[in-house]
Amino acid sequence: MTAGPNLTPFTIHVEDAVLEDLQARLRKTRWPSAPKDAGWESGTPLSYMKELVAYWIDEYDWRKWEAKLNRFDHFHAPVQGERIHFIYEKGSGANPMPLLITHGWPGSIVEFMEIIEPLAHPERFGGNAEDGFDVVAPSLPGYGFSSIPERPPGPKATAALWHALMTENLGYTKYAAQGGDWGAFVTSWIGAEYGDSLFGIHLNRIGADTGAKPTPPPTEEEKAWIQSVRKTRQDVAAYSQQHSTRPQSLGYGLNDSPAGLAAWIVEKFYAWSDVDGDLESVYTKDELLTNVMIYWVTGTINSANWFYRAVLLSGNRTFPEGVRVEVPTGFAFFPVDLQPQPPRSWWERAYNLQRWTEMKKGGHFAAFEQPEALVADIRAFFRGLRA
Repeated sequence: MTAGPNLTPFTIHVEDAVLEDLQARLRKTRWPSAPKDAGWESGTPLSYMKELVAYWIDEYDWRKWEAKLNRFDHFHAPVQGERIHFIYEKGSGANPMPLLITHGWPGSIVEFMEIIEPLAHPERFGGNAEDGFDVVAPSLPGYGFSSIPERPPGPKATAALWHALMTENLGYTKYAAQGGDWGAFVTSWIGAEYGDSLFGIHLNRIGADTGAKPTPPPTEEEKAWIQSVRKTRQDVAAYSQQHSTRPQSLGYGLNDSPAGLAAWIVEKFYAWSDVDGDLESVYTKDELLTNVMIYWVTGTINSANWFYRAVLLSGNRTFPEGVRVEVPTGFAFFPVDLQPQPPRSWWERAYNLQRWTEMKKGGHFAAFEQPEALVADIRAFFRGLRA
């Protein structure tokens, strides 16, 4: 592998003034009222937010987590006019497979902290070095340490950026790709557009599909799933509608109030994860706050939310008629998510599905919640495609 030009090593370092301003804002939080006994079903509870903010002020140590993130090699690269940030961990073994992993919203590269090393260096975790990957984990455009585009891209445009990063900047002729949330949509478009350059793709939620009126018409099982998704979206997808239609109005408050930002994000981790009523049975306060901090210290919550607007305008949630991912596709189904996963037949309309794994535990943020299970499934799927 020969790396292309213009890779700039990057170290995460937040200026003291940014952290001091954060502390001041947290201490001046203007708390809203809340009805008596209002629980998570109405949004992040006031009692939990007060507890979280007190921890953020008195105990959370960004510098410790900054150092943990910096144990990986970080780079910036110019890609089609954007400055893309990514973690790059070269793998073990004689011929590690290049693997592009993509996060979504409201996640970040923090989600991948426990899967990057096991994917790159299986032998350190009781595995075989020959299963190693060269792991490339970028921040989506407009997220974290990547640049903010003048016009936010949707999944298809991001797929083009990622393909250029892998083939032009990093010099790979063939690679594998994996993703969840928006990462699943980006990865599915990579599969549809750049199949000749792929070993295969692996998803932990469905990405782009055929749309609600496919040809041939949906089966009874598929119709029931479509109806269940519509009902679910009424309860959990108000945030998506806001992001898609009026993101700018929301951005002023989220970019100005760290408590407001945390409340908006943390509620999604509660609602979409397999926590059984106890958020901190899966995530520590440090993990939740580190993910929130990526948005805060970079000021990217608004540009991240605009990704939804870009998807609405571009129509990239669905493939055009006749488009199908023909490269081998693996899917890991984690039982708790923001909406029901489709039946296998729905997947097979849009993907060359070659692996289907039903996990016992876990939810939307699979790399964060069940890193060992996700790593094992990724390894097993791509092991058969390495030749």
